[in-house]
Amino acid sequence: MPVPNTYTKPLTMEQVRKLRGILEQRGFTFEKKEWAIFAAKKDSVNVVVYEKGPKVVVQGRGLGEFVEFILEPEVLGVAELGYEEVTQPEMYAPHFGIDESGKGDFFGPLVIAGVYTDAEIARELIAAGVQDSKAIGSDAKIRSLAEVVRSTPGVAYEIVSLGPERYNHLYGEAGNLNRLLAWGHSTVIEQLLKQRPDCPRALSDQFAHESVLKKALGPGGKKIQLDQRTKGESDVAVAAASILARERFIDWMAEASARLGIALPRGATIVKPVAKQILAARGVDFLPRVCKVHFKTYREVMGLPPLDKPVNRWTKRKA
Repeated sequence: MPVPNTYTKPLTMEQVRKLRGILEQRGFTFEKKEWAIFAAKKDSVNVVVYEKGPKVVVQGRGLGEFVEFILEPEVLGVAELGYEEVTQPEMYAPHFGIDESGKGDFFGPLVIAGVYTDAEIARELIAAGVQDSKAIGSDAKIRSLAEVVRSTPGVAYEIVSLGPERYNHLYGEAGNLNRLLAWGHSTVIEQLLKQRPDCPRALSDQFAHESVLKKALGPGGKKIQLDQRTKGESDVAVAAASILARERFIDWMAEASARLGIALPRGATIVKPVAKQILAARGVDFLPRVCKVHFKTYREVMGLPPLDKPVNRWTKRKA
C-alpha cells in the first residue's frame, strides 16, 4: 500500500508533550504556526500539532519512516501505517461520509457534503493526501484536494449549500442547529442513495442523538445504518466530504466579498466591525443576506435585546 503524503492522528496532551520532547532531542527546528501548539521540521519531515483536537499532521518525503519508527512506537504506541485495512477495516468498506462547513461562521452559508467511498477509492484518496479540511490552512490546497476527490474513479458526492437567507429561514422553522443539520445530512444521504442505492452505511461527526437524524430521513434512507462518532473526519470519506464542503464555503465567501467590496471574515470572533460596516453601508435589510441571524453578534450589532429560546416549528420536514 502506498504511503500517504499526509498523516493525521489525534493526540492526548500527554502525547503532545512527549512528541515535543522527542523532536527536541532529535534536533528538529521549531517555528510558530497559526492555530498550532507547535510546528517543527527537520530534513524532509514537517510536523504540526494543531490546537483543535489536538492532532498531529505529518508531511514530507520522510513521512513513512518518521511515522513508522518514531511517532507510532514512541508516542502513539501502535503500529498502523501500512496496516490500515487491518486495523480500520470499516474505513475501506463501502459507505458515505458526511461533513459540513460554515456552521461556526457568522458570515456565509452552511454547506453539507457527502462522499461515497469503497476500498479502492479510499486507497486513492489516502495516497493523494485527503484529510480533514480543518487541518489545511491553504485555500489553494482545499481546492486542489477537492478536484482530486471529484475526479477519483468511482466516487459519488452530493453537496447541499444553504446561503444565509435560506439558512435563516430554515433555522427559524427548525428551532435549533441540530435539527437543521439533521435535515441537511438526511438530504445529502438520500441524494447519494440515488447514485449508490446499495450503500449500507453512512458516517458523520457526532452532532446530535441518532434519533434526530433518523427522524429527518425520508423513506429512501430509513434502512441505511447511521453512525456518528467524535473525530469522524479521521475516516477518509468524511475527510473528503469536509474538503468539498469547505471548498463550497470558501468560494461563496470569496464571491460575496468581491461583490460587496468588503472582505468577509471567517469565524465568529472578529466579525462585528465588518457587520457594522455592512449595516451602515447597506442597511438593516441587507445584513441577513450575508450572515446567520441567530448568532448573538447579529443582535448586538443591530442593538436588539437577547433573543428568547426559539420555538421548534418542525415536527417533520421532507428533504
